[in-house]
Order: sequence, then structure tokens, then C-alpha cells
Amino acid sequence: LNSHATVDQIGKLSVPIRFCENDTEARQLLKLALDGSGDTGRLVTKKSKKGKKNNAGDADEYIAYARFLEEAVQGHAIIKIPGEKPSELPPIVNGRFASVSPEHSICRVGGDGVKSGAGGSGCAAWGVGKRGQCGNGKRKDEHAPKMLLGGIGYGIRVVQVSAGGGLVRVAHSLLLTSKGGVLSFGTAAYGALGHGYSAGKQLPDVLRPQYIDALSHLHCTCVSAGELHSAVVTADGELFTFGDGFCGQLGQADKRPLLKPQIVEKGGLEDECVLSVSCGARHTLAVTEDGEVWSFGLGHFGVLGRSYTPYEYFDNSAMAGLGADEDDVQVEVAQEHQGMMELDADTRNQIGLLANLTLDDGSDQCIPKVIDALQGIKIIGADAGHRHSIFLDAQGDVYTCGDGSGGALGHGNLEKQDYPMKVMYFVEHNIKIMQISAGVDVSMAVSTTGQVYGWGNTKNGRIGITNFESDFVRLPHKIDIRNSDGEELKAVDVEAGYVHSMIVCIDGTVLMCGDVETDEDDAPEGKEPLVPGSDIRPTQLPDFNIWHRIPEPTEVKKQAAKWKKYGTYELKGRSAMLAKKNND
Repeated sequence: LNSHATVDQIGKLSVPIRFCENDTEARQLLKLALDGSGDTGRLVTKKSKKGKKNNAGDADEYIAYARFLEEAVQGHAIIKIPGEKPSELPPIVNGRFASVSPEHSICRVGGDGVKSGAGGSGCAAWGVGKRGQCGNGKRKDEHAPKMLLGGIGYGIRVVQVSAGGGLVRVAHSLLLTSKGGVLSFGTAAYGALGHGYSAGKQLPDVLRPQYIDALSHLHCTCVSAGELHSAVVTADGELFTFGDGFCGQLGQADKRPLLKPQIVEKGGLEDECVLSVSCGARHTLAVTEDGEVWSFGLGHFGVLGRSYTPYEYFDNSAMAGLGADEDDVQVEVAQEHQGMMELDADTRNQIGLLANLTLDDGSDQCIPKVIDALQGIKIIGADAGHRHSIFLDAQGDVYTCGDGSGGALGHGNLEKQDYPMKVMYFVEHNIKIMQISAGVDVSMAVSTTGQVYGWGNTKNGRIGITNFESDFVRLPHKIDIRNSDGEELKAVDVEAGYVHSMIVCIDGTVLMCGDVETDEDDAPEGKEPLVPGSDIRPTQLPDFNIWHRIPEPTEVKKQAAKWKKYGTYELKGRSAMLAKKNND
């Protein structure tokens, strides 16, 4: 629960982490971890059943909790391949326990602690599921967390999750297993799932988790799902990307989509050992073991944190979905291409259409380039948001760049920032950060003492901040997090989305802020749709704890109604028709 400062450890904080002041506080936390989550269906060992006083024998349960704390606080997690040396996962990474997209949420949970280890081996998903991103085998919304089937958590241990998607009504999900395999499901458009064409030369959506065969020979240590593209990092430090590349976010020196994972070997990144990766809406950030950050993709909002050359051809639609002002885009395009101002609008449109006949582009937005403004600063984590980026260094300091809409950069204004700038609020208040997250015009962070901070767009309580005169918080603001009994909690992870966000607490409980609209017709019969967040404060998910060991779920299949024979005909439900006719 507490750690001392470390020196020169790859990807780790060099400042101390402190969650408990004394043994008494630690014991209270352990008790809360067991009993403060409601009816989770936790498996109880024989030792616990035999205990008579004060839950005697519960120490046997703490193996699962110890593993959870090891990953949450110390950032220690490994992949184990039979017959090979274990590979350590990045200490600072988004999606260690939970991940959110604008439409859905994914969180590690459960496992029986026998077949695939304890401490959140399985996975649950909920939210909009019309594109298969919830992995439930149906195009159906889930109003409460639902465990994924197929042995996930019971033979297959999940060690990282990533929920991708954007504001264009597409979404997909990635899961990383303890053996270095990657599963994907959801929208297959542009190849974001990495499965390639089907036998019929189509890209069908995948409704249940499916291994990416093209990565089966590799041992992956990090995954990230963006809006329309995905990326993975291997144990050898190689970066693979796939999906939509129209803005150069795949780093392949062009704008072509990739239906299967392909190694990034451009711009000099092939000579670096990549530690972690984060995919935003239309850009990608890669952190190396040396503490450098490489960026590529659409740089218009300043998300790349560096200067860049313009695209050889330009399409306004690339930024229309990101909320860019159309007039500003047209002016910028005209300035980038000398002589275009002398042409009328129709001629410029025709030239634009002709330019789009090719996907070759020499702009360095399509090529990985190091962020020079961060040179000399050892970066250990980066998160790519919708229109901004956020970085964390080994000293626990935070840097942001990109679009300042809603105050998402935390510099006290709404201005765009082309190069990373340190968030001085944390420096002035002597606050050190251990986890960061960038969403759609919102940012969140967790301090080394377990406090949660948020800034940006606060409409409808999406990051747990309300009661402000405006919907924008321009500086980091401490978020009050409490369990269902009103007890103050400490956090270990945060995930910021669009209209909702998620907070993972030190006891394994999960709090939700804001709400995602789901189809009420998909709600289970007799149950009200779950509203996880509120305008007052973050709300605890009922009967849910990440590290609790729970029985393996089984799919309930409804038996189809039998056909009944009436004379020479076989009609389903004919008796009901006859009964209705007789009553009339």
C-alpha cells in the first residue's frame, strides 16, 4: 500500500506512493475490501466457512486482493508463456482494470482463482451494444455489468482492457491476456479488429471475443483501441497498428487502412523499444523505455505536441467529426496550399476530389516523430484523448497539449496548446500524480495518495464535478469519492470518456460518473435500467468488486416454443388464435 521512491526503473514513478498512514488504517481497508461491495456472489473458501469469530479464515481470500494491489499500486503485472521467460507489463498504462468509450464500459472482474488466477481475471461490459462492443453475442445494450463468457476469467486471464470508439457511432474492444494474446470484438469497419476479410471478402462485426490470429506468434504486453484504429506493443518493444489510417494514425507513412496488424517501421521508431501505446480519435502516442514520446496522426488541434508538415492533400471531413470550425479549416487549407485562394469554391472542391484518389501522403503527420518539447523529461505514461493529449513523467508531474475546449488542458483557460505544457496546479499544490486519463474534452488523474482530480467539461456530472457556475472547469478540481455507505474512498485508476467516466477504488469497488443512454427495450424484464452516475457525486456500482472470486457464469438459453399439430396443419400458437376467436 506504500512504496518508497525508486531510481532508474523503466516506466515507473520515482516518487513515493502512500495510501495508508498506519496499520490500523490498513486493517480497516482490508475489511472494507471484503464487506463493502454488497452481494457480489463472492466464493468463500472452506477456511472462511469454518471461521467463527471476526471472519476467521478470511486471510485465505487476501491472495486475490494482494494481486489486485500489486497491479494497482505497484504497477506490477507479467505475462507468462510456458517454457519462456516472463515479460513484465508496462507499470503505467490505461486500461489496467477499466476502460470507457463514448458508448460503453469494460472492467476486469471475477475469475475463480483456480484456472486463471485471482484478482480480476475475468471481464464485464455494459452500455450500448448495438455494434457488438459489449461482447455478449448479441446486438443488445447492457444496462448493468455483464460477464463475458467463453472461459474469460476461467482459463483465460485478462490483464488489460481497452474500449474504443468515438462520436461516429462505431465502437470496438480489445482484451490482453496473461499469455500475451489479444482478443477483439465489436465494429470491424476499416479493419479495427485486426481479423482481416471473411471468406466472403467482407468485414463482419464480431459479437464475441475472438483472438487476433495475426498476433498469435507474438507476445503482446500492451493494447489500445482508438476510434477507428487499434495498436499493440510486443514484449520485444515492437509496435503494431491496424484499422483506419486516413489521418496517418497508423504511422505507416500513408493513409491506407490496414485490415491486419502491421509493424511500424517508419520515422526511426523501429530502432526504439516501445513500452506502451495509446490511441486517440485520430492520433496515436507511443512511449519508449527511454522515456521519449512519439506521435503521429491528425495534428490540427495540437494533439501531436510537435510541429508537422501539412498533408499533401486535405479533406475537411477528417476534422468535421472532431468538432473543428468549418470556416477555420477552409482558411487553413487555403493558406497551406498557395494559390488556392485565387480559385472559386467549386474549383477548389473539384481539386479536392481529384486529390483524394490517392492515399499516398508525405506529411510527417503520417510518420512517427519524437516530441522534442519533452526531450530531457522522462515520460512514463501518455494518453491520447479525442482532441488533446496528456503525459505523465517519472516525477509525478503532468503535461497537456491540444484543444483547450472545456478547459481540458488544465491551464486555467480554453486556449489551444501546440506543445506540451506542465499543469502548474499540481506543482503549486505539491501534488504528485500516478495515473492519467484523457477523454472527450475532459481529463482526470489520480494522485500518489489516492485522491482523484478532474477538469474540463463537467456537463451532467460526467467527471463527478457539479455545482459550478459554468459547465467548464479550467483547473484540476478534487473529486469527492465515497462508497454507498458514505465512507470516503481512495482511488487507484480513472478512465475518462465522453458523457461518463469510471473510478476504480483501492478496495476494488468501482464508481461511475455521468450516464450513457441505452435502449430501455433491452433492459431485463421487471428491472429498471441502471443509471450508474448522478449529478451529485460519483455512484458506486452495486454488488460489484474487481478482485472478488466469483463462480463462472453460464449462458441461459431460452427453449423455443414447440410446434403443435392441429389436423393436417402444424401452426405455432394456433390454440391462442382459436381461443381469442371463441372469446370474440
